Amino acid sequence: MTLCAEDHLGTSDGKRQFNAVHFAESAPRYDVATRGLSLGQDGSWKRALIAGLPEMRAPVCLDVACGTGDVARLLASRYPDGEIHGLDLTPAMIEIARRRDESGRIQFAVGDMGRLDFPDASADLITGSYAIRNAPDLDSTLAEFARVLRPGGCAAFLDFSKPAGCFRQAIQSHLLRLWGGFWGLVLHGNPRIHGYISSSLRDFPDEEEILRVFARHHLHAGMTRPLFFGMMRLHFLHKES
Repeated sequence: MTLCAEDHLGTSDGKRQFNAVHFAESAPRYDVATRGLSLGQDGSWKRALIAGLPEMRAPVCLDVACGTGDVARLLASRYPDGEIHGLDLTPAMIEIARRRDESGRIQFAVGDMGRLDFPDASADLITGSYAIRNAPDLDSTLAEFARVLRPGGCAAFLDFSKPAGCFRQAIQSHLLRLWGGFWGLVLHGNPRIHGYISSSLRDFPDEEEILRVFARHHLHAGMTRPLFFGMMRLHFLHKES
């Protein structure tokens, strides 16, 4: 891992380049990292995301930035008659996800969540875990989600939450840099691998502003749920009918 997050996260092209390099490097140990960073809570958070989705008989589901496919597999279990798609920018992640899909029902593809190869109003559900914070351009990515979602469709996102107020932000940034750096060092011998998380929140909307950003794209909050002492958050949204 040779790229420095601070040098690349300030522009959409730089962030896309950083994401491609970072997640290719972290793919083999990504699941271990998410468990370690979350103190073992990652799986329960993702199950809570799936449990909060509406009852549907055969929805078309799209899991963006799907990583190794754990949420896509949960979607396939929750909706046995559904059509499940998993999309990720990193070929190494998709390779692992395909290998782990014992059902053979999930359609995994390499792709950019900000440039979805799906028709307008074609999906009932969009999910993303640690996805929207990594969007090269958040507004254009949310616009894509709104385009692809059917009227009345739902989106659910699990991600780090940026607190309101400079003092709280400074404390969180320091903690994340230390904790992420520790796991980067343990798993990869490089603290930059996961220490970047604090940098990725620098230009991300805080916990109040993010709701206004969602609303600009006709995605309205049905429920938000803080996790991990407020450092994480689940967002359940619906698109205007």
